[in-house]
Amino acid sequence: MNSVEILHKYWKHESFRPLQEEVIQSVLMGRDTLALMPTGGGKSVCFQVPALVKEGICIVVTPLIALMKDQVENLRAKGIEAVAIFSGMTKREVDIILDNCIYGNIKFLYLSPERLASDLVRERIRHMNVNLFAVDEAHCISQWGYDFRPSYLYIAVLRTLHPSIPFLALTATATIRVISDIQDKLEFAQHNVFKTGFGRKNLAYMAFEEEDKIGRMFRIIRKLGGSGIVYVRNRRETQEVTRILLNEGVSADFYHAGLDTPERARKQEAWKNNSTRVIVATNAFGMGIDKPDVRFVIHLDLPDSLEAYYQEAGRAGRDGKKAYAVLLHHRSDRDRLLQHFELSFPPLEDIKRVYQHLGNYYQLAYGAGEGVTLDFDIADFCSRYKLDVIATLSALKFLERDGWITATDTVYLPSRIKFEADQHELYRFQVGNAAYDGLIKTVLRSHGGAFDHYVPVREHDLARRMGKRVSDIIDMLRYLQNAEILSYLPQTDSPQLQFLRPRVDSRWLHIDRQYIVQRKIIKQTQLDAVFHYLDSNTCRSKSLLAYFDEPKSTRCGICDRCLKSQKTEDLDDQLLAELVEVLAEGPLSIDKLVTGMRLGDEEARLAFIRKRLDDGTLKVNGDKYYLGRDQPGERQLVE
Repeated sequence: MNSVEILHKYWKHESFRPLQEEVIQSVLMGRDTLALMPTGGGKSVCFQVPALVKEGICIVVTPLIALMKDQVENLRAKGIEAVAIFSGMTKREVDIILDNCIYGNIKFLYLSPERLASDLVRERIRHMNVNLFAVDEAHCISQWGYDFRPSYLYIAVLRTLHPSIPFLALTATATIRVISDIQDKLEFAQHNVFKTGFGRKNLAYMAFEEEDKIGRMFRIIRKLGGSGIVYVRNRRETQEVTRILLNEGVSADFYHAGLDTPERARKQEAWKNNSTRVIVATNAFGMGIDKPDVRFVIHLDLPDSLEAYYQEAGRAGRDGKKAYAVLLHHRSDRDRLLQHFELSFPPLEDIKRVYQHLGNYYQLAYGAGEGVTLDFDIADFCSRYKLDVIATLSALKFLERDGWITATDTVYLPSRIKFEADQHELYRFQVGNAAYDGLIKTVLRSHGGAFDHYVPVREHDLARRMGKRVSDIIDMLRYLQNAEILSYLPQTDSPQLQFLRPRVDSRWLHIDRQYIVQRKIIKQTQLDAVFHYLDSNTCRSKSLLAYFDEPKSTRCGICDRCLKSQKTEDLDDQLLAELVEVLAEGPLSIDKLVTGMRLGDEEARLAFIRKRLDDGTLKVNGDKYYLGRDQPGERQLVE
């Protein structure tokens, strides 16, 4: 089938969105390709369609575990075989998945970039029939990008495994410098970029300095109507703001990365189908969620980069209808952002101290720990050693960059089982252990593939179907594991931390000081851009587009800056008509001229008079003002 037939068969669309077809054709021609497409522009179709056209498997690298899971589930729902490998899985689970990718009919393998550091994963990929490498959130590979992740530097190793296979890199936001860096880091054979403009004609960008942000938020929500997102700084605020909205009768719910996957999915679905009107969220919300009718996105806290802001604000108005992106800020927000910035670059000794504490926290001996993955409670860790959370998270990132550890956000994995006994052994066990026969049959009826790979199970569902307590089901599964009938992996909902090398004495820990200095300079530049966006009198859309290297854009006419300018121009037109009327009887002194005008306050009238003197519409002779005529002794007042 060709690409259009694939699109119709699996997505039920008759044609591609703008730019999708060009990107797909470039990939099918075997060319390395970078596609810059706005949030909600259908980036996933650009690698899923060509991968289905060609024989073999597509390997997708992405840091977004929630997005990874969603796309795997969506592909499976279409009857397309897809799997994912991410933190928290056991070595054996990973081994089985990789075998299925080599010998089975898997079409998509999703990986987090950290996995490419594993010799096992790289060696198995070498033996796969790969048809495409897709790199999502590709800006993460560039140190000039707003979300640089050192683990992305592993991706280039894929070139050595399958030199002739093309790369498709995808991102929503990137400056010219980042665009070039992505292609260089991924070793493109030649630069090849497809890009839609960053302009959004239907999206009105607004930024207001506001003391009472909650009150302003309510006025915006009530005035605009429809569905929206409110972005806040942390998990605690998501719940506080949601409670305030509910108390005022606004249908709302909260969302953050600390929720388990089933709860996140429930909240997302309620918002997508408009059962919930407003979702209050951290920046963990929105990736991979395609809801076209979002009428507003409100930021109650300052973003730390324009890239992040553009991406989050861009979730409004994907249906092409008028929508609003409103940023509410206060002087204290700037101070907080600057404080966060300073904490994000801890001194070298503090980074070494965090590493030392990690070893003590997990009671690792020197020389031990390589490859060990452990649950990581950042709050407990910081509390035990009296550490600042922001500084600690930053220290972990620098330790990760230099190859000592990897750390992930919360990862929810459901309970999983896999039968270790073959069907004949299992039958003999059932005959001799009648108490377990019902549970085994229940599992087999629901999960026929449990002999070949790990399958998810819900202990609550098994308990309900068998009329037993959940604790009884868990005990039975553990017994079956001890009897070597099956492997049982209970659910986990914890962030993961992995030691990549044996523990060393922190005195011998190598940290790249120059890299930290460079990152600080880049981050300072990004903060300066945010503050310039707030303070500039330029059209908001023009300001954003100039940042993304589109300097020749026109004024949008719908942002707060444009509307304010338009009001000033309208008032000027009215004042000019009034000025002509007041001076119709002849020249007047400045006092009589100002008091004779009725529109605006005295300050606005004086400002208007100065402008008219500057452009020659109004002139002065002695102390008398008159409309521009040639008279002897006239002079122009310049103030």
